[in-house]
Amino acid sequence: MLTPKLISDAVARALAEDTPWGDATVAASIPASMPFHAQLVAREPGVFAGGAVLVETFRQVDANIMVTDLLDDGTSFTTGTVLASVSGPAAGILTAERVALNFTQRLSGIATLTSLFVNQVATVAAQARIADTRKTTPGLRALEKHAVVAGGGVNHRFSLSDAIMLKDNHLAALGATHGEGLTAAICTVKASVGHTTPIIVEVDELAQIQPVLAAGVTGILLDNFSLEDLRAGVEYIAGRCIAEASGGVNLDTVAAIAETGVDIISVGALTHGATALDLGLDAV
Repeated sequence: MLTPKLISDAVARALAEDTPWGDATVAASIPASMPFHAQLVAREPGVFAGGAVLVETFRQVDANIMVTDLLDDGTSFTTGTVLASVSGPAAGILTAERVALNFTQRLSGIATLTSLFVNQVATVAAQARIADTRKTTPGLRALEKHAVVAGGGVNHRFSLSDAIMLKDNHLAALGATHGEGLTAAICTVKASVGHTTPIIVEVDELAQIQPVLAAGVTGILLDNFSLEDLRAGVEYIAGRCIAEASGGVNLDTVAAIAETGVDIISVGALTHGATALDLGLDAV
């Protein structure tokens, strides 16, 4: 969950990186009392995210900077749209400009890409929801997962602490990849945790579904399945747990994957593959 402290800490780290002992250019050229007015303008269409981070960046540099007419996160916009207005001391605005843009460009890029995946699923009227993964920028996970939600997606587990997810390497380490041994291993894990802890198990072939279901799990992740096998897997699961698809998901394949009937489609590219959106801070 994105909290004021997470935003504040992320901004503080970014500003410390960008201005370790001040802004040499501003200090040498911009009088402290000089006023400045600028607008955050979209150079291309997209979905906005990162408004709170934008405001916090300018606030930390100079509390006298005012951000107004700020677009709500999750709002779609076209080229040329004014996303926010910024007024105040020129020195502070110019010092904060790059960090503020880095955040909003990155987060709006994630929101925009997520919206494209969500829209592709909507074209086939499927029930599947688009989810992110833990393939995030270190230190920026909360911000990036917030951007996914702004784009219409949903969040998968935030961290390794949130849920048990037995993936192929966990099962291989346990020596329990098939049959009764797989069921027993999952049951042992279940017995070691509280009843409210979600348990998701990754499978990479249809034969693993039955022993996983026999253990009683929250969800099954069908990894890199063909469309035919996804349909068969969803039919076999038959609503007894959440059916999630992952692997090989892109804008060309996501609609067909959604049509197989899965509940969740997890897409690592939402965060690790998003391109920063082209936004600019223009003087007015």
